[in-house]
Amino acid sequence: MNVRYLFPNKFKNIGWFILIPSVVIGLVTHILDYEPILLDFNVPAIFIQEFLGDKHFIGIVNNNILNEILGVLMIVSSLLVAFSKEKSEDEYILKIRLESLVWAVYLNYAILLISLLFIFDLSFLWVMLLNMFTILLFFIIRFNWQISKLKKSVFYEE
Repeated sequence: MNVRYLFPNKFKNIGWFILIPSVVIGLVTHILDYEPILLDFNVPAIFIQEFLGDKHFIGIVNNNILNEILGVLMIVSSLLVAFSKEKSEDEYILKIRLESLVWAVYLNYAILLISLLFIFDLSFLWVMLLNMFTILLFFIIRFNWQISKLKKSVFYEE
């Protein structure tokens, strides 16, 4: 089956190779509140609002880019894992892929609705930041879980 919007299967391994360390490093740096001085740079920015200060539309800010690097790595690698073809991509796998994507969107927005109602201030900002990654992670988890169930059922039928 030729599906043009999916990456070739070989990209899935590359995605896993980048995703797992990125998530681990991201969690560790967040928990330990670690930002290496080596990654402090002046970077271009849009919509700058200084703490209790001026607002600018475009400018240069000093920022530690570790979070940006990890965020880009997690998003790109998640896309590679989520949207790479399986070794044998057929209509049933496409059905599982679509159902998993819909399920991930529902779950992601359910969490967002609950967060809107019950989480406030800076805690809500953290939920929103994590919410950027959860839709792809929910999809990857459910899709792979459904594929493993499918493989087990086929194995047991033989």
